[in-house]
Amino acid sequence: MLRFMPVGDSMTIGSAGEHTWRYRLWQHLRDTYGGPFSFVGPRETLYDKATQAPTSYEYADPGFPRAHLAGWGEGWQHMAPLIGEAVRAGRVDVLLVSLGLIDLGFYTNAGQTAENVSAFVERARAARPRIRMVVLPVIPNVRAEDEPAFAAEVSLFNELLAKAVADLDEPRSPLLLASPPPAYDIRTDTYDGTHPNGSGEHRIAAAFADAMHQAWGWGGKYTGV
Repeated sequence: MLRFMPVGDSMTIGSAGEHTWRYRLWQHLRDTYGGPFSFVGPRETLYDKATQAPTSYEYADPGFPRAHLAGWGEGWQHMAPLIGEAVRAGRVDVLLVSLGLIDLGFYTNAGQTAENVSAFVERARAARPRIRMVVLPVIPNVRAEDEPAFAAEVSLFNELLAKAVADLDEPRSPLLLASPPPAYDIRTDTYDGTHPNGSGEHRIAAAFADAMHQAWGWGGKYTGV
């Protein structure tokens, strides 16, 4: 069985009442992958905005493997120390990673964030030397649209991320950079300029699905958008 672990921030954990892109990707793989797989990880909950804590199980459709390693307000610097144990415990085969916006917005600059990417990859491989990783760049968001300086930092980080992926890629542990979701529009694909609504969930899921299909021949091209 192929074991995927979604890793991310608020866009990945999602909040109460949502499907999440994790669910959309699971649906796609269920219909196209052609073999046994599951999602694994040490967490299962959604973020509850009423209590401001990750305590909700109120998925729009709870009928899927909900395990993940994602957290509201968490970034590369938070996940790097956790990834080794999570990968080891979950016997993870593939990491699906969407991180960076929180780091750049609150904690680290582009260069420091890129250093945390390298630490994350190193620790994941120390736990599972043949692990595969698919990494999504920072996607469009309202702060980048409103603040040119922040937009420049996001652009720089995405360049550094692409370089890190190229430099760290190796045959026994492929590291794959997904393309940003095409036609992603913060006015129609998010509910607040950052967090995905239903169409945004589909577009993020498509970014991961299409990257794996194109690079590794897994599943099919995403058609849910």
